[in-house]
Amino acid sequence: MTSPDHQRPMGARIYNLFPTLLGPVPNWHQRLPAIADMGFDWIFLNPVQLPGASGSLYSIKDPERLNPALRPAGQGADSGPGTPPMDDDRLLRAFCAAAQAHGIRVMLDLVINHSARDSVLVDAHPAWFARDAHGHVRSPFVRDLDDGDKVTVWEDLAELDYSERPARDAMLRFWEQQIGHYLGLGFAGFRCDAAYKLPADVWRRLIGSARRQDPQACFFAETLGAPQEAVEQLRGAGFDYLFNSAKWWDFRAGWLLDQYQRFRGLAPSVAFPESHDTERLAAESGGSARESRFKYLFAAVFSAGVMMPIGYELGFRRALHVVQTTPDDWAQGCAESPFDISDYIARVNAMKADTPVLCEEGPQERVTDPHEPLVGLLRRTNGSAQRSLALINPDPAQPQPRGVGQLADALGCAPADIREITPAIEAGGHTPPPDLTRQDAIEVPPRSLRIFVCD
Repeated sequence: MTSPDHQRPMGARIYNLFPTLLGPVPNWHQRLPAIADMGFDWIFLNPVQLPGASGSLYSIKDPERLNPALRPAGQGADSGPGTPPMDDDRLLRAFCAAAQAHGIRVMLDLVINHSARDSVLVDAHPAWFARDAHGHVRSPFVRDLDDGDKVTVWEDLAELDYSERPARDAMLRFWEQQIGHYLGLGFAGFRCDAAYKLPADVWRRLIGSARRQDPQACFFAETLGAPQEAVEQLRGAGFDYLFNSAKWWDFRAGWLLDQYQRFRGLAPSVAFPESHDTERLAAESGGSARESRFKYLFAAVFSAGVMMPIGYELGFRRALHVVQTTPDDWAQGCAESPFDISDYIARVNAMKADTPVLCEEGPQERVTDPHEPLVGLLRRTNGSAQRSLALINPDPAQPQPRGVGQLADALGCAPADIREITPAIEAGGHTPPPDLTRQDAIEVPPRSLRIFVCD
């Protein structure tokens, strides 16, 4: 499962580079300086393999072949199954090396709970797939957690069967080889799509095999929308992180903190203000830079890890799409960009990287009443005395005050020992930290946060 030499990355700051938005792999290199300047230390790539007939990135026809849309002009075709172009590996290896030169590790989406219905694996290894009562390959489906009669079926996909039987060992050896191949190209980790659909013992074997090759290989479990018991069964599988549902919190209900507390012992979590599966926040907010700053800062201070998809920093409004997104969407998004908060994202990421309590999943509690205008979240570390207090004002119009004595009581220290680390909004802006010994209260502006720490 976990190599004794394995060290979980602290405070992962992840930039989701959606491959088809930039097009061929060489184009991705052009984005690396900006990603590094924003302070991200991980790049997450959605699937890069050859898709099936539906065209969806998550409907993989051949896991050993690169999506032709990601090859440079003139290299879009290949000679068929079993003979991937040598340039495919060269392209990916060069990108991983270039990212590493910028201080960034690259993770790849690992989609092994299903394949495309027209996958080469269906023909080559029919015993690997789940079957319905008539013996036909079964498509994966999900039931709505709030309405069990509402079922979504992905007809373009074929579900892999991980039940214990003779065929499973060959299937796992295949995935071990695939993971090992990508590690050899320079990938440092994997975002495991629908990780909850695979048994924990399968993940223990795959993760253990990967870490025998690279002790620092990291695994991020995607478990959004899964029943709690399906997530629980992953405990002990060796995951470094899982993704949480902070994006959908209303800043009042108790479920998010319950989720945080329940799963922080399984693995630290990653929050995000939007993802490739959601609408763009800038579209929902009418292009509000304030809203995009607010939601990113909240994601960064709520949990150990934070993720942001490409284009968020520029206020892109068109949602990423697993079939339809092309480089034309990048050009259009840049041309229509209502703002650029790249510098602000950099300051938030720097604050996070410099603050240990924000980089691990220590105990967290709300120290304000659920009905108070301000939301106060107190975080502690597992091993040191550092504490943080995030004061969140969800109100879009009214500033909200908080007594300095209340801050000190919550943090368990004297006002003189409290430091404010809230990033400045304007590029190059710097506000001297307030002397809390000389004031009775502080004010949190509308739709914003202020973050305080005590060492």
